[in-house]
Amino acid sequence: MDRVFKALGDPTRRRILDSLRRRPQQSLFEICALSALQEGAALSRQAVTQHLDMLQKAGLVRVEWSGRTKIHSFDPGPLRAAARQWLRKHL
Repeated sequence: MDRVFKALGDPTRRRILDSLRRRPQQSLFEICALSALQEGAALSRQAVTQHLDMLQKAGLVRVEWSGRTKIHSFDPGPLRAAARQWLRKHL
């Protein structure tokens, strides 16, 4: 649960997840290009890779291979589970 909330603590990672939710199955190139269009300033490939790595470790992003290209998709399961677990304690 902590990894999920930590991953969501960064606005750039939330924007990446929003992009993957709206348009699943994106390559690193597509994520970088869309972030440049949306934000007006491109993030480096290294920065996007680090954000994706943290999202993947939290279970929020699934990775599949298409040839030599990694394809990223949003997985809402861990977010739902973390929210349920946290809300159960506080409601």
